[in-house]
Amino acid sequence: QLVESGGGLVQAGGSLRLSCAASGRTFSGRTFSSSAMGWFRQAPGKERDFVATINYNGGSTDYADSVKGRFTISRDNAKNTVYLQMNSLKPEDTAVYYCAAKMRSYYSANPSTYDYWGQGTQVTVSS
Repeated sequence: QLVESGGGLVQAGGSLRLSCAASGRTFSGRTFSSSAMGWFRQAPGKERDFVATINYNGGSTDYADSVKGRFTISRDNAKNTVYLQMNSLKPEDTAVYYCAAKMRSYYSANPSTYDYWGQGTQVTVSS
């Protein structure tokens, strides 16, 4: 139900914009527009880490310290889509990026609180 896109290979200092589209209007009866969303990432051999999260209406966001000031999460509820704008990319940002939906309105950095996950999109930043 969640499909990420926009990953790819970019040089350090470059930018990418990830998109995550929710197919269908609801998550087990809960609409996209009433669900908090998050982005997480997982590098090879490491655990899945929090990147950014946004509440149901886009009014509140939170970021991992490692991406603050460089990444921006946003959403378009009319399009059932959440975005992650990534600027000033660094090699350490290389990972598979996952979006996730939370069956609550308010955001969380805890991946265990999310109920639906996309398949992931690879981001590779070369030095």
